[in-house]
Amino acid sequence: MPKKDPCQKQACAIQACLQANKYVESKCEDVIREMRRCCKTHVANSICCSGFKDSKPTESKSDT
Repeated sequence: MPKKDPCQKQACAIQACLQANKYVESKCEDVIREMRRCCKTHVANSICCSGFKDSKPTESKSDT
């Protein structure tokens, strides 16, 4: 039996949050932050982190 992905819980929480909030990412910042935290620790062991490993949070956009 394959090992459970260490970040699967967070990945599922993101999907549930996005679905509940009509895919408005700003309403799911907390769960996304938790996923990034998990991926920072488990990136080598987590398939769920494949799309997160190079992602950076979009904090400020200063294009002025």
